[in-house]
Amino acid sequence: MHENQQPQTEAFELSAAEREAIEHEMHHYEDPRAASIEALKIVQKQRGWVPDGAIHAIADVLGIPASDVEGVATFYSQIFRQPVGRHVIRYCDSVVCHITGYQGIQAALEKKLNIKPGQTTFDGRFTLLPTCCLGNCDKGPNMMIDEDTHSHLTPEAIPELLERYK
Repeated sequence: MHENQQPQTEAFELSAAEREAIEHEMHHYEDPRAASIEALKIVQKQRGWVPDGAIHAIADVLGIPASDVEGVATFYSQIFRQPVGRHVIRYCDSVVCHITGYQGIQAALEKKLNIKPGQTTFDGRFTLLPTCCLGNCDKGPNMMIDEDTHSHLTPEAIPELLERYK
């Protein structure tokens, strides 16, 4: 976590837009638990991450235990539970990408960004996160920057690729 980004500890309130969007999603499901992933995505889209207080606020809107929302939030690796950079890099560290050379990609990312997995660059530009699989096993090694998938990567291509994300 960037040193200027502290987890939110004060009382948490959903914005009116967040609450309205969650209530709208809730009506698409028979069981309100099913809407919890969409509710988490709504908060993350607005705030960039899901603070602890949001778990309880979402649970209140959905009328379910906070532990159910927490379970969903911790299960899905694309729900961020701490502040992240403007751009999130997820590189695949699965066994298939291991065979195709993700270690070189990870090393190039660490060197260029001067951070380790799980960290955010000092300027808040990038967060580096390993992930189990990106679903492009035949095109490895793979990584995503935000919602963009990059395949058949080489360590030499990393600096130029990162320059596209300001």
